[in-house]
Amino acid sequence: MVRQSHPMVKKISIIGDGGWGTTLAIHLSHKRYPVTLWGAFPENIAQIAKARENKKFLPGIKIPRQVHLTSDLNEAVSFGDLLVLSTPSEYLADTLSEIRKTPYQGKLIVSVVKGIHPQSFKRMSQIIQEHLTRVPVVVLSGPTIAGEVAQKIPTTAVAACKNHQLAAVVQKVFNSDTFRIYTNTDVIGVEFGGSVKNIIALACGICDGLKLGTNAKAAVLTRGLVEITRLGTAMGGRRETFYGLSGLGDLVTTCFSPKSRNRTVGEALGRGSKIKDVLGKMQMVAEGVVTARAVYHLAKRKKITMPIVTEVYKILFENKPAASAMKDLMRRSLKPE
Repeated sequence: MVRQSHPMVKKISIIGDGGWGTTLAIHLSHKRYPVTLWGAFPENIAQIAKARENKKFLPGIKIPRQVHLTSDLNEAVSFGDLLVLSTPSEYLADTLSEIRKTPYQGKLIVSVVKGIHPQSFKRMSQIIQEHLTRVPVVVLSGPTIAGEVAQKIPTTAVAACKNHQLAAVVQKVFNSDTFRIYTNTDVIGVEFGGSVKNIIALACGICDGLKLGTNAKAAVLTRGLVEITRLGTAMGGRRETFYGLSGLGDLVTTCFSPKSRNRTVGEALGRGSKIKDVLGKMQMVAEGVVTARAVYHLAKRKKITMPIVTEVYKILFENKPAASAMKDLMRRSLKPE
């Protein structure tokens, strides 16, 4: 059994040196926590340490000298009382297999990874608990564009855990005057909201690429939220969660921000680019592409109607032209809202 309370967090390790992991390292360092930031590639970590800037994933933002950088996973895991997992979803399982060889027991885990496993359909917190047995996991999710948090622009997020006491610990650790954290006990809803919205963001980006205007984009966002809620509640999430920060809030941010990776990928697809070419030019990972495959097959298995997700899947994996997908959505049989 997981303990009902957790010792006070004194030191923090961030596992994953992407834009969000780097942002959280900076944020927590500003809160006077000793922080270690781990990255898988020694040459990247050396460049970041020398420049005190993550030029690849968070350009223009200085990393405080107090943030220790390492590519030694054992060193990083050993350091923190709290471990923040911030790797792309497709690399999470491999990273966890390596963490198993380190002294991870007794640590509080915070997952900021968004995605659904394409074969098992498991949420990221389930993958973590599968690899690291009997660890307490809190999910931190919400409308959080990394660059804005790093610049101390007001942002909100949700710390979700069935154990409210653990969610409250994470709330206190991360909360600041510019980063307000709420708690939630609906882990399923928070994770499905944060993951499936990336597919709808691809669809909104496709609207932008097709130059369809605000009406069409608003329709895709709104009906997309219906699809997210339909699947998320079928999987055990609470309906109200999808109208909160980790659902509607995250969806709006990802669909409209020019800095959103998924929206940007969708825009390129709407202009006629092929997904292989788009991803080949990207430094960062667009989680919606992997998630679209998982959610499409999960919805079919559960017999849940998700027409927007279906069309995005066909554009990504069946080479369907984006304009044809939009026409097919508009020609669906008529029904009440």
